[in-house]
Amino acid sequence: MDSLANALHTHRGTRAIQKMVEYAPSTGGLALWIRHQDVEALPVLGRGQGAETGSLTDALLSAANDGRTIFYAPAFEALSLPRQIGQVAHQVLHVALQHAQRARALERLLGEVDPPLFNICADAIINSTLGHLAWLELPSTAVTLEGLVASILNRDQSPAAALLEWDLERLYRAIDDRRPRLLAGTGDRTRTNPRRDGDSGQRSGRAGRDAAQQVPESARRQATQQHATAPSAAQTTRQPEAEPEVERNASRADGARASRARALGAETPRDLLPANDDQRPEQEAEQAREWRERLIRAHAGDGAHSMLRALIADLPKVRTPWEHLLRTLLTRGLARTPDQSWSRPARSYLANQGRTPSGRRLPWEPGRSASRAVPRLVVMVDLSGSIDPPLLERFAREIEVISRRLEAGLTIVAGDERVSGVAQFEPGRSNLRELAFAGGGGTDFSPLLREAERYAPDIAVFLTDLDGPAEYKPSYPVIWAVPAIHAHAQQPFGRKLILE
Repeated sequence: MDSLANALHTHRGTRAIQKMVEYAPSTGGLALWIRHQDVEALPVLGRGQGAETGSLTDALLSAANDGRTIFYAPAFEALSLPRQIGQVAHQVLHVALQHAQRARALERLLGEVDPPLFNICADAIINSTLGHLAWLELPSTAVTLEGLVASILNRDQSPAAALLEWDLERLYRAIDDRRPRLLAGTGDRTRTNPRRDGDSGQRSGRAGRDAAQQVPESARRQATQQHATAPSAAQTTRQPEAEPEVERNASRADGARASRARALGAETPRDLLPANDDQRPEQEAEQAREWRERLIRAHAGDGAHSMLRALIADLPKVRTPWEHLLRTLLTRGLARTPDQSWSRPARSYLANQGRTPSGRRLPWEPGRSASRAVPRLVVMVDLSGSIDPPLLERFAREIEVISRRLEAGLTIVAGDERVSGVAQFEPGRSNLRELAFAGGGGTDFSPLLREAERYAPDIAVFLTDLDGPAEYKPSYPVIWAVPAIHAHAQQPFGRKLILE
């Protein structure tokens, strides 16, 4: 029985992990929070533009991770022990810093992320983090953060100073200077997030098309099918699979910085596999918080022997899911706050029968009652914006739950430069996901804001990309719910809530 248990928990990285724990018990012990699995082969991902898929560099890939599991190829066993320790420590920090999950989150924010460039930036941060350790060995061609910053951004920084300044998202944005995407078969450039023309015709509130996705339908269908059939990371026997890189990246030519970064990382194989876990935002936020706390405690525990050169700026960011923020804001706006009522006495007045213990009459004491019978919520939907169906599904579900919990009447106002339709629902009875209105023209928020004013809302939510004027400022508070791809747009008034 013991031999069977040992076989189940033994993998190609076991000896390296034992040495890591021996040299750095706390930070080396981070490997014990991660799944480890031997595989017969790792997917060949390539370095993108200017790199040959299936090159000798890719063939030498010995370990990779998908944000939850570290996979070991047979080539890992051919490495020396110091190189094995360096490989495992590198992969452990990838997982602990949540790099695979952050690539997916950044793609939701920007609309597109170049995986090879992102991998190079992540490798640079980790290699500089581990570069001070003499008991492990990194490849001689490993790209470092200080080298990347000096070569591409012309800034001379020590490794410690660079690690304290740069996080992965900021570094990637500074290096990714690829030119705008080109439409296939034409020489015309198109913006990353173009607006729709006014002749788009009829559209469903659920079926907004995203013009940023210039992908052939067959390729998109293939990617969707592969994602739907991908096995779960929780399966201990699964093989890592590479996510198909649709041709949208190939049509964006590298600028000077991206080209230089790709050249610096050309001899290092990609080791970040696509994150395959589909967790709810609450679970992702909790996982990021847990890893951040583990890293901080482990670094403090090891002191001078820590695998982390310093508490780097790239620690996982803990973000409150927008669902929580939306619930909090609407709960405050729709709460039935008590108010004085002079038509009914207070309970204390009734309990004392309007008199003191000595029998003297008390002055009238007004009671308390709800300030409104039914709280009113208005949701405005910009039909000309680009709202992905999965995001609209989550938004609609949250609105239904909130209106039911708070017993709030719900009115939905939809349109673009004019109001296309209005629908009213009893608390918890709405079905925003299946509403269909005419739309697709330009955008003007004022007609929708004026229409919402007619229903005297206590608070309103406007689902939009914020690309349009708002000359009318209503008397009620407005929350602008904006997809992450338009996070940098400025709201005319009220509060902006980013839907990531």
